[in-house]
Amino acid sequence: MTNPYELSERAANELREMTGIGAYDLAIVLGSGWREGAAALGVPSSEILASSLSGFVAPTVAGHNGQLLSVRVGEKNVLLVAGRVHLYEGNTADQVVHPVRTAIAAGAQIVVLTNAAGGIDPAKGPGQVVVLRDQINLTATSPLEGAPPPAPYGPRFVDLTDLYSKRLRALVREALPDLSEGVYAGFRGPNYETPAEVAMARTMGATLVGMSTVLEAIAARHLGAEVLGLSLVSNFAAGVAAGALNHLEVLEAGENAASSLGALLTQLVPVL
Repeated sequence: MTNPYELSERAANELREMTGIGAYDLAIVLGSGWREGAAALGVPSSEILASSLSGFVAPTVAGHNGQLLSVRVGEKNVLLVAGRVHLYEGNTADQVVHPVRTAIAAGAQIVVLTNAAGGIDPAKGPGQVVVLRDQINLTATSPLEGAPPPAPYGPRFVDLTDLYSKRLRALVREALPDLSEGVYAGFRGPNYETPAEVAMARTMGATLVGMSTVLEAIAARHLGAEVLGLSLVSNFAAGVAAGALNHLEVLEAGENAASSLGALLTQLVPVL
């Protein structure tokens, strides 16, 4: 069986051939609601169906359409991953992180992971963007499980002390000083967290909860890329505010915030 690192190299070569772009400078994984904002970065020079590349699987979640878009922003070649996949769709950890591994194999040494998250902190309400300072992986898995990575890849015992790059976070603070930082707890899903689980995450130090991002961050750091995480608070998590939770609320939050997310990305990408 082809190992996941060889598979990402193959997909990266296919991506180069289809786009004519020899190397990307950074990649942005677009979470729920972020695709609309990313349109502000410019007209893509290419749009590729992700499932046409080796190792990619098609998303099954509303709001994730499974495309890879290439955009030129200033002097940077930016790869937009529009349509991540999740563990709860029946995918393996390797399938979940395959787009990130492919982007890095295609040259991207900076990976921006965006998501829509449930807010635990009442001071960070829906519509706000929070920069991730750290994470808590509650998915009970890792993309580094299984056979050890082959040479020349690093060992599976990767140091995550600087998982979300201090250097990149400093650049964000300089460019967008109004953004606050938080800790993201990644659950497996697909059900929303219970109030007790949210209370547990709060006790552990989390200020946001969601069902993505944590595995991609680990995989990117293992491959030596710098990681920046951005969460759009789409709703308050269970037990923080009254009312039931639903995915339409998440999508609507992204649509409502599209212009502000677009402005954020256009300010941020040139300084990274």
